[in-house]
Amino acid sequence: MGKLEGRVAIVTGGASGIGEATVKLFHAEGARVVAADVQDARGKRLAEELGAGVVYQHADVSQEADVKALVDRVVGEFGRLDCLFNNAGFVGARGPIDTIPVDEFDLTLGVLLRGVFLGMKHAAPVMKQQGSGSIISTASVAGLQAGFGPHPYSAAKAAVVQLTRTVATELGESGVRVNCICPGGIATPLLASAFGEGEAALGTLRNLLALAQPIRRPGLPEDIARAALWLASDDASFVNGQAIVVDGGLTSGRPWSQTPEAMRRREPMVPPGEYPKSGRS
Repeated sequence: MGKLEGRVAIVTGGASGIGEATVKLFHAEGARVVAADVQDARGKRLAEELGAGVVYQHADVSQEADVKALVDRVVGEFGRLDCLFNNAGFVGARGPIDTIPVDEFDLTLGVLLRGVFLGMKHAAPVMKQQGSGSIISTASVAGLQAGFGPHPYSAAKAAVVQLTRTVATELGESGVRVNCICPGGIATPLLASAFGEGEAALGTLRNLLALAQPIRRPGLPEDIARAALWLASDDASFVNGQAIVVDGGLTSGRPWSQTPEAMRRREPMVPPGEYPKSGRS
């Protein structure tokens, strides 16, 4: 029996990247899954590929009518909602702070923050009535530390972390757990778009990410999907209000081999009282 046998889940941004990997894993673990996205062709193709137990619905998470219709459909067809994974996202507005257009800023926060808020808002009544449920959102290491993303993206992800904590204190009293995942560098088509399109761009991204953290491989969508599975399952039944970092050690600091201490250890030891000429004043 799978970890999510008999449960019902929504995965937004479910047509590609982390969302697609999560839809596949949740389905393999026994859940009935509604994949929501704005990439209709990809979403429909995924649902057809996986077959019974997976359906696709178009949903722009920044629009309340779309989110409400998504939750209403799930409850109408399946009678319950056990997990909502607020995963839809994009990089959004970029550039120096004095060059970012206000409409691009608003669009970025609309998807990355309002989308999470709307998902929580419409899932909450269903889950409270059930007395159970798990709400998971995709935040980012960019919401924990500066320097990992554009200004609006980083601000939105920091807000997702705090919204997770505050909503967890409310819904936890009704038996509903609320957590978020903070991925590091994950090799997804979204992130690879900076290098072009297709497998070549993904290959370039994977090579770069393999050197970014102490664990010497790129982060993969499946890494985040497995974290989401844990949070959705009974294995995490006492986990609430947490920002789970999945980054291969990226935010712990630079890899040991790149530290001054490691560099010194590669050099010949100098006997006490003797100093390299370059170090004498």
